[in-house]
Amino acid sequence: MPTSSARLSTTLLAASLLVPMVSGAQSAPLPPIIEDPRIHDVVASSSAERIRTDITALVNFGTRHTMSDTLSNTRGIGAARRWIFAEFEKISKACGGCLEVRYISDIVKGDPNGRIKQDINVVNVVAILRGTTEPNRVMVHTGDIDSRVTDVLNATSDSPGANDNASGIAALLEAARLMSKHKFAASVAWVALSSEEQGLQGGDIVAKAAQREGWRIDAVINNDMVGNSRGIDGVFENTKARVFAPGLPANTPAAEMRRILTNGGELDTPSRQLARYIDVIADRYHPNMDVEIIYRLDRYGRGGHHTPFFNLGAAAVRLMEAHEDYTKQHQDLRTENGIKYGDVLEGVDFDYAAKMTALDASVLMSLAAAPAAPVDARITGAVQPSPTLRWTASPSPDVAGYRIYWRKHSDVNWTRSRYVGNVTDYTLKNVIIDNYFFGIAAVGKNGQESLVAFPR
Repeated sequence: MPTSSARLSTTLLAASLLVPMVSGAQSAPLPPIIEDPRIHDVVASSSAERIRTDITALVNFGTRHTMSDTLSNTRGIGAARRWIFAEFEKISKACGGCLEVRYISDIVKGDPNGRIKQDINVVNVVAILRGTTEPNRVMVHTGDIDSRVTDVLNATSDSPGANDNASGIAALLEAARLMSKHKFAASVAWVALSSEEQGLQGGDIVAKAAQREGWRIDAVINNDMVGNSRGIDGVFENTKARVFAPGLPANTPAAEMRRILTNGGELDTPSRQLARYIDVIADRYHPNMDVEIIYRLDRYGRGGHHTPFFNLGAAAVRLMEAHEDYTKQHQDLRTENGIKYGDVLEGVDFDYAAKMTALDASVLMSLAAAPAAPVDARITGAVQPSPTLRWTASPSPDVAGYRIYWRKHSDVNWTRSRYVGNVTDYTLKNVIIDNYFFGIAAVGKNGQESLVAFPR
């Protein structure tokens, strides 16, 4: 296997041979899209055995229900969250104190008609690797601490929650172990959330705290079940991931809805740009992992912890396994008609969970190394042969320039692009505005690209 430096040299050489020059005023050579050797190393290092160890530790707490024991050192959600906190502190110690580890909590009032009957302190664990140049710009990686059995109010019965969602927490911990060995321009926050099964309470608490504290959230990747490779439909699939990418938030103003009806944009929300970015990174660093983008907030009629961040305007998606087994979700431990019910260790494919974790890390690293997207993107060109795009420059330092993307309306991903240099407007000659959707991404001097901004 070539060394990291050899891979980098090969990538740069290939890019220099394949990338065209841009004519006219923007005649600078296109910065190559670099396959960051650090990402290749992290992808190769994601450990199924470490993930197995972490999931086993969480399962051994018996139940992690929101209303379970908080005082015991061996059972319940209190012991589980303290263990997660301690694991993040171990990771921080190994990197010289590089992580800020803390709790973010709030009291959720009891509701006799709800899933939380009495007042409860919902506690979440947060570990932040601060960026070197943009510490307030944050990529957020989330998973759920809590677990449940069939009765959502049952806080005492054993609910191992091995896949749902100890696998997500294990992905956070492993990604933090691997990524904390490196530095990035922007920050990365690993957030272990509580009370997902009781109404997404932990995510709501952290999303609002982030808003108060001035986090500039570029992306939220929620891992909820990343360890099952055998679906209830009989399909075995360990080379595919699903990304659920929501469209328009429920509070979209009527004027904006009318504009979108006329000009388009419902397929190009920030969350859907994040989903496309994940697909691109999967193709770049994971030759045996395919991403399926699903234009929906979550599974049909269901929910996940990316939703509170999406509701506050962040680009937020749920990244999860391709096929689910419902006999292993929200089930009492039992055997009926020869079927074993329950979310136990035997149902987790640890190698697959390691692949999913590697995908998380490669996306987070790419985003944290890239500049922020350009701001206030606009487009004009009705009844004209050539559209003009204008934007406010990315607020990030070390921007080399910008790349314009376009695609046919029937295409899921961007299919055409042009690097236009370090400008804030560009006319794309003879590309009819009616026939394509357009976007603009900032390109860093290191070759990494931001999310695509969709012009209004």
